[in-house]
Amino acid sequence: MAAVDCGTNSIRLLVADVNPATGELLELDRRMTIVRLGQDVDRTGRLAPEALQRTFAACREYAALIRELGATKVRFVATSASRDASNRDEFVRGIVDILGVEPEVITGDREAEFSFTGATKELRGRDDLAKPYLVVDIGGGSTEFVVGDDHVRAARSVDIGCVRMTERHLVHDGKVSDPPTEEQIAAVRADIEAALDLAEETVPLREAHTLVGLAGSVTTVSAIAQDLPDYDSERIHHSRISRERVREITERLLRSTHAERAAIPSMHPGRVDVIGAGALVLLAIMERIGAEEVVVSEHDILDGIAWSVA
Repeated sequence: MAAVDCGTNSIRLLVADVNPATGELLELDRRMTIVRLGQDVDRTGRLAPEALQRTFAACREYAALIRELGATKVRFVATSASRDASNRDEFVRGIVDILGVEPEVITGDREAEFSFTGATKELRGRDDLAKPYLVVDIGGGSTEFVVGDDHVRAARSVDIGCVRMTERHLVHDGKVSDPPTEEQIAAVRADIEAALDLAEETVPLREAHTLVGLAGSVTTVSAIAQDLPDYDSERIHHSRISRERVREITERLLRSTHAERAAIPSMHPGRVDVIGAGALVLLAIMERIGAEEVVVSEHDILDGIAWSVA
């Protein structure tokens, strides 16, 4: 089967053989393309024509790979940006034309459930990671919080993704500040804290014993923490990063220029301008709940989508 996760900043594909009887998922191909579908959605309420074209181009590549690997089932899930856009019908028509399936524009709560399943299925039974888990998926437009043991107990999605925070607070005269001012950083922090207050109304964040972090902001922080010469999924998956190390990296990213961030060996070009805000979201969460470390997972909503089909 093939799972596609189309978010605000990136679109990702997982093609896998899934055996629900044995609980095994054999990964055949996993890839990610930065398309910035959510470009200016927070400001305009619409998907930009150039953002749609970038997304459709990536989908054509994915469609060819899906055919090549012989996937018989495809599920396409679209998240924050396409939930918010007034012209999402144009997006839906394009995906149907290219992939032959209609994208499911899911709720934030459903997104959180998929993320939880994908991130925790292989953690269960480990003695070194106490339950309940708090799974945090820091996306481009939103961040999902879900607390659970073997099953979801509570979930909430709030609008504090790395792209949304960057566009809302770290842009001046049409350009991302290089680097941002203290006032801009304080505005991001205030927005994050307000969103955490909102999340805590329905999700008992502080009851969790293990924090599991998902998506590109978290995995990039892990790569930087390990001083990786390039992005290495195997070394990033299930790495553990202390709160103090996250704080050091966040402060470094927020003080650095575009060129300095781009020079980090493990940095994807599409994350250079938004990684500072994404790292700050992670740090604020860890400080709010008192987490000494975050367990980083490369398995996330894509894997949850795959299991949902199985």
